[in-house]
Amino acid sequence: MAKKASKKKVEKEIINESNENQVEDLKLEDQLNEEKDKFLRLFAEFENYKRRTAKERIELFSTASEEVMISLLPILDDFDRASVEIEKDQENETLKGVLLIKNKLFDSLKSKGLSLVDVKKGDEFNADDHEAVTQIPAPSKDMVGKIIDIIEKGYKLGEKVIRYPKVVIGK
Repeated sequence: MAKKASKKKVEKEIINESNENQVEDLKLEDQLNEEKDKFLRLFAEFENYKRRTAKERIELFSTASEEVMISLLPILDDFDRASVEIEKDQENETLKGVLLIKNKLFDSLKSKGLSLVDVKKGDEFNADDHEAVTQIPAPSKDMVGKIIDIIEKGYKLGEKVIRYPKVVIGK
């Protein structure tokens, strides 16, 4: 009888130990799942951080060059004015030199993303794409609300307009 009682006591202890081990295993599994969840969240946050900083870096480079491009636009305008005046005097050699320098400068800026905004005389005026400087009486009825003259060229840097073309429209 003592053996049976001792055997039952041992069995109870084994069952209790087994239950305790199972409870401990469940606790460890819960802790493991929590740590996995923390890791996944941290990894996702880091991926978002990388994307955000890459985007900010690209924006920084584009805005840094934007300021330089804007400061060089008056020089391109001066080259245009100079070439018009030199053409009037018919000094072909001087004109060739000025145009060579202007084209070199524009090509350098073009390689950095600068481009002309496409606008022609006779195009329909659009306040979103053009800056109206003034209105003059239209030379004909079909030129009412259209671009009569282009005062200053417009430029884009990539897809962003950095200077809208200044135009005269017919009324």
